[in-house]
Amino acid sequence: MSEPAFAPPGAEHTISTSERGSFCTARCSCGWYGPARRARSLARDDAGTHLATATTTATAAATDGKVPGPRPAGPPGGSTD
Repeated sequence: MSEPAFAPPGAEHTISTSERGSFCTARCSCGWYGPARRARSLARDDAGTHLATATTTATAAATDGKVPGPRPAGPPGGSTD
């Protein structure tokens, strides 16, 4: 599969498929496109993988690669003295 060099941050991902002869290709509004497949179901699977990857990548980018977690409880009033 192909991934664009740089997808715009926060780009909306809208998937479509197109057919040319006996081949089907999945494309995304962010610029990604999958390989030509003879089975539509495989093209849709490629698109699903792209969406999952794009969502994971966007979450990691928004948190600088750190997974947000619960904050430790501090003392009442926020004072550490």
